[in-house]
Amino acid sequence: MFFSDLNWEGLAIGACTFLIIGLFHPLVIKGEYYFGLKVNYAFALLGIIASLIALLTEGIFLSAIFAVIAFSSFWSIKEVYEQKERVRKGWFPANPKRKDTETIEE
Repeated sequence: MFFSDLNWEGLAIGACTFLIIGLFHPLVIKGEYYFGLKVNYAFALLGIIASLIALLTEGIFLSAIFAVIAFSSFWSIKEVYEQKERVRKGWFPANPKRKDTETIEE
């Protein structure tokens, strides 16, 4: 069996999924830091757009990649709320320039 006979598409989808999820982690952190909960609108819009693209794309590879982007976006909405809680607990820094940032006094 030669390398050209192997189906690499599944591994490529897996690698892209890994990279996409890894990209969304800092997006959630930075998004909450700079925009607060308002960043959820951007994640929702991105998720809807990526879902539509996934449905309209003919190739399975690109369709799967856009689906991963869509569901990573939707999951990020939940993660922003959890990030806000992590900031409240002091695990991550709060943005002092944002008006809706709660001041934590100890």
